[in-house]
Amino acid sequence: MKRLRVEFTTEPFDLDDAPAHAVVAREVMQEAALDAVDVGPFGNTAEGGADQVLIAVDALLRRALESGATRVSLQVNVIGEGEK
Repeated sequence: MKRLRVEFTTEPFDLDDAPAHAVVAREVMQEAALDAVDVGPFGNTAEGGADQVLIAVDALLRRALESGATRVSLQVNVIGEGEK
């Protein structure tokens, strides 16, 4: 099975407090059946099996947009075994 890494951000940014769409996006990924999730102030990453990542990305897009995101930027990469 292929493994995927997704990197994502949501906008608009708010440097004082995390906006609702950013909180929701992070929660979706942290609650998904993924192997690794790294949350940061300017970007977030998650890794897992292809099916799990794609299911999580679908939920991320839907819930972030419903929560007020005006833009979601993401990049999905196929990663090899043992690649970090």
